[in-house]
Amino acid sequence: MKWSGLVAGLLSGAALAQAPATLEAVRLHRPEAASLVREELKACDARKCPDSARLALLAGTLVLSEGEAAEAREIFESHPAPPALEAFHAYYRGQALFYSGDAAGAATAFSLAVQKAPPSLEPRARARLGEALLTAGKAAKAAPILETAANQTPSAELFYERAQARSAAGNAAGAREDLRTVALRYPTHPYADEALAKLEALTPPVRLTLPEHLRRARALLDAGLGARALEELEAAKAQKLVKGAAVQAEVSLVRAQALFATKQLEEAEKALTEARKGPPSVAADAALVTARRALRANENEKARELMAALDKAWPKQAAGDEGAFFAGWLDLQGGRYEDAVKAFTRFEQRYPRSRRRDEGMWFRSLSLLRLEKYPEAREALGRLVDAFPRSNLVPQARYWMARSQELAGLPVDVTVPAYEAVLNIAPASFYSLLANERLRALGRTPPPVFPEPPKQLTVPRPPELELAVALTEAGLFPDAAEEVESQASRIRSSEKALPFVHALLSMGEYGYAHAVAARLLWGRAFGERAPEALAAFYPRAFASAVESAATRNEVEPYLVWAIMRRESAFRPEVASAADARGLMQIIPPTGTAIAEKLAEPRPNPADLFAPDLNIRYGSWYLSQLMKRFAHPVLAAAAYNAGPKATAKWAQEKGSLPLDLFVEEIPFRETRGYVKQVVADLYLYRTFYGSGTSQPPLALTVPTPSVEGVNF
Repeated sequence: MKWSGLVAGLLSGAALAQAPATLEAVRLHRPEAASLVREELKACDARKCPDSARLALLAGTLVLSEGEAAEAREIFESHPAPPALEAFHAYYRGQALFYSGDAAGAATAFSLAVQKAPPSLEPRARARLGEALLTAGKAAKAAPILETAANQTPSAELFYERAQARSAAGNAAGAREDLRTVALRYPTHPYADEALAKLEALTPPVRLTLPEHLRRARALLDAGLGARALEELEAAKAQKLVKGAAVQAEVSLVRAQALFATKQLEEAEKALTEARKGPPSVAADAALVTARRALRANENEKARELMAALDKAWPKQAAGDEGAFFAGWLDLQGGRYEDAVKAFTRFEQRYPRSRRRDEGMWFRSLSLLRLEKYPEAREALGRLVDAFPRSNLVPQARYWMARSQELAGLPVDVTVPAYEAVLNIAPASFYSLLANERLRALGRTPPPVFPEPPKQLTVPRPPELELAVALTEAGLFPDAAEEVESQASRIRSSEKALPFVHALLSMGEYGYAHAVAARLLWGRAFGERAPEALAAFYPRAFASAVESAATRNEVEPYLVWAIMRRESAFRPEVASAADARGLMQIIPPTGTAIAEKLAEPRPNPADLFAPDLNIRYGSWYLSQLMKRFAHPVLAAAAYNAGPKATAKWAQEKGSLPLDLFVEEIPFRETRGYVKQVVADLYLYRTFYGSGTSQPPLALTVPTPSVEGVNF
């Protein structure tokens, strides 16, 4: 589902022809949407209302989405195009004609759409024009159009269609190239198998090489299709491509990974044994598979032994680099800090070009901090800053340099400037927040990080956004989103970005405003500290829904916004690979569990994209996490990694000061998540707290309660 955030801002506007309830049904793709719009169109036609053309366009698209192409065609052909939306009317009429069997008529409609289309629609219309001409038997006309379309917006469909057009036009080599592209670049797409079949049917047949079969198998594995990956390897074997011990080892390695993915553990281990007999690169990767499996299974002692063995046996392979790093990391996690220092020192010496070198230097420094060897830790942190001045680890290195001075008992006049430097170099970071709290504890008043809060400007709506508004008013929400994204992508300078961003904010289009600002206004917001630029990074998005839900659930609205900013960057349409949905990224099972707790009907998964519902459920869930964990660091960790894992960490390491506790969260993603959310929470409090005194960040970890949620 793709629809623009401005939908929320316009949904209740009086200018809309459709009733808000109808638009809500359309926006969420509810089953009753087409029937509701049909009824409105019928009533509008009966009284000859001025909005019939706009209603007909929406009705036709909805009927078409239900597979009723003939009915959609009748609707489009019996109503004129609404003003300013002629290209979209032509495009969807072309769709109706095509799917009702009139490819030639569809081509005519798509041609008109291409002529009138804005940049957001033109590539789609061009691609459909090429397909319609091809289907109508006009391959010569289709070929140049599909050439352009496939270059504009590469896809499996366009490469496959272009192969057909090239073949019909006598370009056999080009057709083979496109079919191979479909088979190799898009192995999970249905057209990939058809492309392979067409290659096989050529005279002479075109077959994949072993490296190409392995490429497809690995891609299928990455997509979670282990059984398909095994089939791919069997196809290579059937073609007698697996020849020689080195090749057999490489195939065995991929086969082992596919067997593990399909839970055939005994066979997988046998395949790994074969892979270990191969050349060094394959044997090392096979050993790394075993080590990673132990690590994922939390068999840390076994994993540590296996990782160290990788380092010893394969120092010239990437697996050796990874083994050396994780051997040190596992020592650190196990509290063996002396061993961790030695391991990371060894890692730095043996792998000076490692992509993890800065991270290894950081973990060595952290190990020294845990050993209370503060001068050595400070020296190591200084080396990290000097060697990697642009690393994202520099703010934490700077903070811990200052903290190590304080822990070592250095005078306040030494530590205060060091903490203040953190405020200057990383004003919006978790480490700025920590430095701020440390300065307060030392009896110093920290300088304001941002002298002025975000300031939203009142600007006229630029003409570039008028089409997006018209599409939204017509209920064509996906098209409106495409148009906003298209216009946003064409902004190239901060001077143009600033008014555009504020126009988007005024329209309720927080997600795209944030995206444009992140691309073009970062320096103005965090370098110059300009309040106008900050507005797009920290908006009070969907304020009415957030404040209402926060009040009802007794949770800070600022925490809701901080989570929202990290989860979706204020884009209601976002869906993750794990099927987390909407502003607060709620997965359907969690939505169902929340509904049960609230004694509400189970929501349709599509409903989780609705801002109001998503915010209400997310706010309730946050309130329950705060009841259980009583600290935003723990609540944020639980929102990301789950309450069970967070409770375990609090039990095992809750005696640490908060800053060290966060650094030793074992999941890298959760560490970063917690740092951003908590920093954003305090910035939101500072910016919008109405001048009231904000509670400090508690620097101790509370004991979790039995209240709250456990899912």
